[in-house]
Amino acid sequence: MKNLTPDFHLSRNAFGRLVYSHNDGEVHEGIVPVRAFPIQAPESGIALVSAEGHELAWIDSLTNLPEAERMFIEEELASREFMPEIRSIRQVSSFATPSTWQVETDRGNTSFILKGEDDIRRIGPTTLLIADSHSIHFLVRDIQALDKHSRKLLDRFL
Repeated sequence: MKNLTPDFHLSRNAFGRLVYSHNDGEVHEGIVPVRAFPIQAPESGIALVSAEGHELAWIDSLTNLPEAERMFIEEELASREFMPEIRSIRQVSSFATPSTWQVETDRGNTSFILKGEDDIRRIGPTTLLIADSHSIHFLVRDIQALDKHSRKLLDRFL
């Protein structure tokens, strides 16, 4: 059952910062939404945290919020999080590191430098997180969903 009446309201101030107003009159500016499980459950378990680092509210699911509050949280998360999802690995310059990877992501084609195999981390049975030389993280949500060529290239580094 959806809870469409939270005990808070979100808005933006004149500087574009997120403002949390609780029904009891408590107001906090510059709050930050933080995902508890950003990869496995990005729509669930979100904390609203004050500028001082105190949790103000816990949101079990974004779908439980009214449209306005959900939009504010999604906008704020999108502005803070950048994690392209790899859909295909086109080419790898070398099977020794460092190597340059040509990939297709959900945000377009790009290339990055993999410094070492340690920069590829398993975060689930079929999920990987790959950090490039600039500390940008690329997500492989499901290795098995990649095409055969991509899996073959990836296997050389795992």
